[in-house]
Amino acid sequence: MSFLQLKNLQKTYPDGTQAVRGIDLAIQNGEFVVLLGPSGCGKTTTLRMIAGLEIPTAGQIILNQKDITHTQASQRDIGFVFQFYALYPHMTVRQNIAFPLENIHTSQTDIQKTIQHVADALGIALLLERHPSQLSGGDQQRVSLARAMVRQPDIYLMDEPLGTLDADHRLELREFIRSQQLALSVTAVYVTHDQEEAMSLADRIVVMEGGLIRQVGRPSDIYHHPADLFVANFVGSPGMNLITGKISPQNKTTFQTSNTGITLLNNTHHGPTTLGIRPEFIHPSANGIDAKVSIIEYHGSHHYVHLDTAMGNLIMRTPVDMSLKAEAAIQIAFAPDQIRLFNSETGKAIS
Repeated sequence: MSFLQLKNLQKTYPDGTQAVRGIDLAIQNGEFVVLLGPSGCGKTTTLRMIAGLEIPTAGQIILNQKDITHTQASQRDIGFVFQFYALYPHMTVRQNIAFPLENIHTSQTDIQKTIQHVADALGIALLLERHPSQLSGGDQQRVSLARAMVRQPDIYLMDEPLGTLDADHRLELREFIRSQQLALSVTAVYVTHDQEEAMSLADRIVVMEGGLIRQVGRPSDIYHHPADLFVANFVGSPGMNLITGKISPQNKTTFQTSNTGITLLNNTHHGPTTLGIRPEFIHPSANGIDAKVSIIEYHGSHHYVHLDTAMGNLIMRTPVDMSLKAEAAIQIAFAPDQIRLFNSETGKAIS
């Protein structure tokens, strides 16, 4: 039995906007699930419906075998971390963190002990007597996390909690969130548009677009086996190289563009086809496709090399010790077992 189930969940606003168009999702107890997608895809609306902050137009939300679709937010055992802190300005840090524990009538001794433990873990022990206005944005977000994590709710819901922080703080708090969730074995649903966050945190990723779920899977499955062209293009920075062409019924082992052909492995599909290949699976080859280096991006551990080819503009990832120069003429090849094919008409992946 799933711990959290969303059944045909929908949200349509009075102006007719369909934010969520009927999604089904099952989340297991103790699982860390990330809702990933661009702005306006429906991920935050979905999270707010789970929290009780938005009322679904249709569908069901079942948490721990209880239908909570129309249960008030205050009656749901949920720890919610907002993107923009939402701290009580008239309360000290200590009082902000204590507030949810006081609401469930925890003893003062246990409250203070729990506050100290969480404050030490988050590095805010010296800030407990300050007010939110006296804190930096990063420290305010730490307090917001502490307030959600001082008790053990049925589920953690987090709406881009690290989006306003600098890179160092994001990495540090990301590690804390994951370690805390694992230590408590609490189910977590986390919303982000940051792919690195999604990949590093999630047991499973739910990719959303246009109010629909495009794909659900482990980070490695989402990255290496995208379900459709949207996922292929959206997941990855940069996304998958996508090349349009066709496969003839007479020769299903060759993907053909107007200028060149690429040999395929074990293909049975034919018709209009889009070939996808990740930048790290393109490599220089003595007998490959002609390419010209246009731009070289330095990324510390690697380069992204932009190539002009007869198939269009492609991006190749190379190690830093590989010496290439702009305007250089080279030849490239694709790792054959890493080629992904998509039906150009439906956008769906071809097995």
